[in-house]
Amino acid sequence: MHRGWIAVALIAIAAVMSGGQMVVAQGQLAPAITVNDRVITQYELNQRERLLEVFRTPGDLREVARNGLIEDRLKQQEMARFNLRLSDEALQQELEAFAGRADLTLPQFTQMLSQEGVDISTLQDFVSIGVQWRDFVRGRFGRSVNISDADVERAQARQGAGTTQLEVLLTEIIIAAPPERAAAAQQAADQIAQMRSFAAFEDAARQVSALPSRENGGRLDWLPIDNYPPQLRGLILSLEPGEVTAPINIPNGIALFQLRGQREAARPVQPPVSIDYAIYAIPGGRSDAGLRQAAQVRDQVDTCDDLYGVARNQPAEVLERVTRDPSDISSDVAIELARLDPGEVSTNLTRDNGETLVFLMLCARNNAGAGSADPETIRGQLRSQRLTALSDALLEDLRASAIIRP
Repeated sequence: MHRGWIAVALIAIAAVMSGGQMVVAQGQLAPAITVNDRVITQYELNQRERLLEVFRTPGDLREVARNGLIEDRLKQQEMARFNLRLSDEALQQELEAFAGRADLTLPQFTQMLSQEGVDISTLQDFVSIGVQWRDFVRGRFGRSVNISDADVERAQARQGAGTTQLEVLLTEIIIAAPPERAAAAQQAADQIAQMRSFAAFEDAARQVSALPSRENGGRLDWLPIDNYPPQLRGLILSLEPGEVTAPINIPNGIALFQLRGQREAARPVQPPVSIDYAIYAIPGGRSDAGLRQAAQVRDQVDTCDDLYGVARNQPAEVLERVTRDPSDISSDVAIELARLDPGEVSTNLTRDNGETLVFLMLCARNNAGAGSADPETIRGQLRSQRLTALSDALLEDLRASAIIRP
């Protein structure tokens, strides 16, 4: 009770000291959306949009933020009926794991968010609601989802039947966008995104793209759409031939893709459930010395395992070998991996403000049903798919019965 009076007193003091700032604060706390009787403030909407921007989320970020917060309110109202709560210890573990997926400690991650104008409470809400909903769905529907041996056998048969997959023919541009050039890069990207001519886009690639593919106008060969990260697939599939994606922010760069064509190809390949890749850090960035060392390493290795010999007697952080879900891979790395076959290498990326060259090697795409797939792995995938479908259906029902304004 005393906390409420303290808050009122502080607001009153702030109003006396700075009338203009108080008006801004009131605007930030004004309701932007109401979901049943729960308010989403303008501040929450702005913060979620900023968080999505930091995460390099593609699409209309305002709309993505709005829909995400509405769904969060619906989830919270449903879970409140069951008195669910995530403990402080569990939340801390989830936050640390979330930061770890960006190869950062939690203090490093929160400092980065703070520098980008994102409050730690915004991240806490984003992670906490997601984790609680996952556990809620498992608890509510888990017992009703039974995957039989026959289900597994049918899935194995479908995956091994040589079904077709969609391939896309793209042209790419990645514009280098370090902080000092970010505004100019964004302006160029906005102009390129309006292009519809193949020749004009290829000419732009030759002029501004930071990738070696600029030499041939940025043209790529046919690639399975599943090679690309999940967040990019929808953007690509929404294009008509000649259309260009909206600018996609990646670390220190902006990516654009133009669709030249798409086709069905007969290949017995399923979407990768995880990707195994290695990063070997080379000092010097894209200097002559750094590129020479990268060429020497490339000549020494045929597989990712060979990199352990190259990195022998060097600090452990020089070589990173990871296996991740495609959706958990940073956008710039995912785009590079999309072009590679196992054993192939990319040296297009840098880190540490260009001081470190990233020697990126694709080790394997782990496909469900490829070869002798583990039946229990398939069982887990089927269970996850059914739980996701049940979750989506419940959320649709909650939204349909909700009163949402505006």
